[in-house]
Amino acid sequence: MSASTERWLTFEGLDNVRDIGGLPLRDGRTTRPGKLLRSASLHYCTPADVGHLVDVVGLKLVLDLRTPREIEEDGPTAVARAGVETVALNFLPEQGRTLPETDDDTDPLVRNYLGYLSDRGENVVAAVRLLADPDAGPALVHCAAGKDRTGVLVALVLDAIGVERDAVVADYALSAEQVEALFRRWTTASGEPMPADITRHLPRADAMATVLARLDADFGTNGAGGAAGWLKANGLDDESLKRLGTRLTAD
Repeated sequence: MSASTERWLTFEGLDNVRDIGGLPLRDGRTTRPGKLLRSASLHYCTPADVGHLVDVVGLKLVLDLRTPREIEEDGPTAVARAGVETVALNFLPEQGRTLPETDDDTDPLVRNYLGYLSDRGENVVAAVRLLADPDAGPALVHCAAGKDRTGVLVALVLDAIGVERDAVVADYALSAEQVEALFRRWTTASGEPMPADITRHLPRADAMATVLARLDADFGTNGAGGAAGWLKANGLDDESLKRLGTRLTAD
């Protein structure tokens, strides 16, 4: 069994699900399993999925990074109806606003990801602050596909707590293995044809590596990754950052 296969959690109606536990930290420790999951939308969760998340995982908190329109179209999730605290934190610009300009040759995917930070920085920090709460319990972060908005947030969290850079980027890129399954579920539900080419929808490791390198250049200090510096520059206090590491890393 490959290392990537071991990362996946299998559900009936929930895709692109994995636990961030077991990733290597720069100090030789690892991330703690059972504390933070990441996934695609919870819209297709079955009763069995909800039961597993609530009764087996012990899920206490869901961070929904979708837009208000996406949430309104799908309605409340079965997980929220089961009583799990669900907090909506939109990562996309308001209607009519544009993502920030960068160099003309900037990768559009990189531009979008940096746009989450510049346009919705307060929501990004709010999400991290919630994950750092000692009473948060096992938490799950999701957007629509669980690869872009979720990918950026999880990468920031992992980098901020000291996960090795290659492991941060690899975790982000791992969602590429699930994109075809996501489109098959969506097209089956909608009755639309499967796209002939899904290449442009795949997460690319080089894009996340570029985003993190940009944060390193602008916010990195004393050999630490730039995500922690960005979070502190945008309002996250040192105590919350310390609690985040305590919650998500093994002794």
